Amino acid sequence: MKQKKIIAVVGATGAQGGAVVAALLNDPSSEFAVRAITRNSDSEKSKALAEKGAEVVEADISDKSSLTEAFKGAYGAFCVTFFWEHFSPEKEMKNAQNMAEAAKEADLSHVIWSTLEDTRKWVPLSDDRMPTLMEKYKVPHFDAKGVSNTYFERGGVPYTFLLTSFFWENFIYFGAEPQYGPDGELAITFPMGDAKMPGIAVADIGKCAMGIFKAANSYKGKTVGIAGEHLSGREMAEVFTRILGKKVKYNAVTPEMYRSFGFPGADDLGNMYQFKTEFESVFREARNVDEARRLNPELQSFEAWLRKNKAKIPVHSQAT
Repeated sequence: MKQKKIIAVVGATGAQGGAVVAALLNDPSSEFAVRAITRNSDSEKSKALAEKGAEVVEADISDKSSLTEAFKGAYGAFCVTFFWEHFSPEKEMKNAQNMAEAAKEADLSHVIWSTLEDTRKWVPLSDDRMPTLMEKYKVPHFDAKGVSNTYFERGGVPYTFLLTSFFWENFIYFGAEPQYGPDGELAITFPMGDAKMPGIAVADIGKCAMGIFKAANSYKGKTVGIAGEHLSGREMAEVFTRILGKKVKYNAVTPEMYRSFGFPGADDLGNMYQFKTEFESVFREARNVDEARRLNPELQSFEAWLRKNKAKIPVHSQAT
């Protein structure tokens, strides 16, 4: 029996990494085995992955030597960072550098780096249309990933840059769900006017990554952008209304108002949505639904995803 090629998956218990692990484990015809990299192999999530057939290995992306060990013997790796855990672009860049260097030292044949745009290429720090954050960034969680591409480009490992889109799971886990406003009506809130935003189900990111590993040479050295659908806030609200059976409207606030909301990262996200709006064509053209469907024929529309996940949307009772 032919031995399966090992894909080492960073952040195997997180959203993107977990989706890659699930895609590979659930594909019986796959030529790949899964090495799930996690900081804690004793966690419930790690144990669950082991039960499903993954090899669970402990490593920390802030410790390059542990990563190199974890990558050894693997064919490829899926690399991702976790900005919202620490809110530090510098830490994110260092972690990306560690992954790129560990991949080289372990002599991997293909690395997928989940990345985003460095928005400063379009909005330099001198441009005051949006505030500069942390003295060096416009959209810190984008910029740090984008600038980290060079570690992989210079590292000498065959790479594919994977540009992801807005996770529809943000409506479940990240506070973007429909909420009741002072007028008593349910609304989703984005500072994007009429602009359309690429979005995707996290599970489909995993399946697209698997498609890239399967196609191998076709995607090495390339940037691939994926989305399940491009929708405006109004269009998403209409889908919510249809599937939830409750009227949901779109609250199109200004970026300034969004930045003032006060939750951790509100300024970063406000700038991000402003970037997606003002450079809509650039951002959308980089994320191709047809390309995503070629990689993953099971690609879901927003409506299909919401039908499947509507019970998980935390629509709270109306405040009295």
